[in-house]
Amino acid sequence: MNKKPATRKGLSDLEHQLMDILWKHGPGTAEQIREALAPRHVLKDSTIRTVLGRLREKGYVKHRVQGKAFVYSVVEKPRNLAVRAVRQIVDRFCDGSLEQLLIGLVENEVVDREELRELARKLSESPRQKQTPRGED
Repeated sequence: MNKKPATRKGLSDLEHQLMDILWKHGPGTAEQIREALAPRHVLKDSTIRTVLGRLREKGYVKHRVQGKAFVYSVVEKPRNLAVRAVRQIVDRFCDGSLEQLLIGLVENEVVDREELRELARKLSESPRQKQTPRGED
């Protein structure tokens, strides 16, 4: 049976910026994250800790204790989150049809036909081919 992952609440702009820092720089303390964010936003340490707490509650980050500090790290790569978000879009707006989503992307000039052809070529050359389910050999 294929179990669907639980849906997480979305990210606010600030939450996404903190996640982006963790994705790009790896695990860090609230202070390290605040310093990395400082060129764009000057925030108090307590604000960063509050946002990190929300991200932990939403299931986007986890932490471990190192000395007296919490070291935060991401639970998933951004690509995995993107895949789950697209799956939700396909399910909600395209009746579960990836084909309908792709047709819409082409019709609305988000993706052109040549990009899709190139993607199909790369996928056909991919070493990770789907295996035949057992009993169908």
